[in-house]
Amino acid sequence: MASASPSRRVRELLALCFSSVEAGGFRELESLVTELVNCLNSLYENVVLNASDELENDVIEVLDEILKVLSSPQVDQDVIDALSFHLPRVTSKFADLSSRCLQLVEEIVDRFVEACNPRDMLSILCEALDAARCSLSPSSCSTPLLHGLSKVFISIQRRHYEQLKVAVPIVLNVLKDISLETDVQVEGLFDKALGIASSIRDVSSKLNNEEEAKVRCLLGLYVIQITAILSVSIRDKAASCIPLVIQLEPFLTYCGLTHLGLITGNDTEKLMSTVAIDDDDDFGTSFPDINLDLLWEFKRHAIEFLLDITEGVTSSHCNDEQIDCSHYTPGIYATLQAVTLVIMYAPDADLRKKTFEALKRVLSDIAAPHRFDVLRALVTNSRSPSMTAILLGLVKDSISESSLQATDCATTDTHVIELVELVLRPPEGGPPLLPDQSDAVLGALNLYRFALLFESRECEAGKERSKVGSEILSKKNLEKAYKEWLLPLRTLMSCSIAENLKEDHGQESSLGDVCLLNPIEFVLYRCIELVEERLKSH
Repeated sequence: MASASPSRRVRELLALCFSSVEAGGFRELESLVTELVNCLNSLYENVVLNASDELENDVIEVLDEILKVLSSPQVDQDVIDALSFHLPRVTSKFADLSSRCLQLVEEIVDRFVEACNPRDMLSILCEALDAARCSLSPSSCSTPLLHGLSKVFISIQRRHYEQLKVAVPIVLNVLKDISLETDVQVEGLFDKALGIASSIRDVSSKLNNEEEAKVRCLLGLYVIQITAILSVSIRDKAASCIPLVIQLEPFLTYCGLTHLGLITGNDTEKLMSTVAIDDDDDFGTSFPDINLDLLWEFKRHAIEFLLDITEGVTSSHCNDEQIDCSHYTPGIYATLQAVTLVIMYAPDADLRKKTFEALKRVLSDIAAPHRFDVLRALVTNSRSPSMTAILLGLVKDSISESSLQATDCATTDTHVIELVELVLRPPEGGPPLLPDQSDAVLGALNLYRFALLFESRECEAGKERSKVGSEILSKKNLEKAYKEWLLPLRTLMSCSIAENLKEDHGQESSLGDVCLLNPIEFVLYRCIELVEERLKSH
């Protein structure tokens, strides 16, 4: 037997397996299967140490022999069941030798999937996948196993969610290991991941009620995690992951996910709560990248996508009253509110800079009247003084554009007055809290100073921007700003600075507060001067 070819020895062992069952020797069957596995392992070790075309041909002959036996209509089910516990894992090692070997291994695994109990095969293939992570080439070895697993998912008849909950973490671990290979093929990895996603979706479509909802949520978590794997682990191996991620769009839609929900993290929290992870269940650890503040890399790609589609955008000059964009305004507002969260909480300066640029571009593409509606809503609902200052700066930029027609001027002036008053005279009453609200107060004063100078310059140039004149420069609004905003703020500023100087005995905190208040004091007095000059002209 020592001089026999590998394929002949495999054929003999398989024949002995069948004859042992016919004779009722099930213990002998187990011994023969073990010997067959040892034979295949020995062949694999020989191939690894002495790679050659001859050995590759031997492997092809062996795999072909196994497939012929498994495909025989006379094959005994007990033999197939016994072989199924070992051959998928052992034969998968040969998948990386050539495309022909990969094809044969896939057909062998598929044959086991067709002939054996789906629940048994789920466990067998998961164990084989776990073992493939330690192989020399996890990518090639796992391909036929993942292919078989995608078919097993569909074949399961009951307790689908429980079975998938066991298998999905193993699949994700394998995919992540593959992504870390130095020579990984991005498209090949993505195809494997997509095949599993398609199978889970097919399973979900056949279910009803609570189990269907859980499977759908599991699919959503799986899709988000493989998006993270693509974005984080292989970002340096692909020119752009966006074309690949776009193929996941149907799955996101099927799971009820939105790009807005993914950026804010609301969708992920919803999925996790639906799956209802128990305190003693470590299932949540299967999605590590989802738990890192919802994938900052995914958010980065979302922002870069916004930058791509808004490249070359110039400020919208559309002021046609017949064009009603109000239907889209709430959606735009919600999206931009999510964008502002990225600006505030992004972990690195580059992402914050890109996000701010995306915010400006999207705003520029909104028609002027609706642009101010969105900005006003963002400022009104902002809970961050720094973000409020940024948004007020964008309002200032919008005013400075000459695209506004006369019909928009009164509305624009009203918006400016509302926004400045919102900060300098908060609706909850009392003056703004200093130094906590320093950024917002400085932003509001800068906006008001700019508006005063801009309107004054327009008037001096003889430009009639509105039939009723400038709302900002009207006597009524100037007096209101002077008495209700500026003078109370001047009193507050004087008291705050005096109090900090009195308490300052070398304390860095007090000195820091004074430094925050000084720029506000400078702009405040300039606004008071401008208002007093305009009031004299009245």
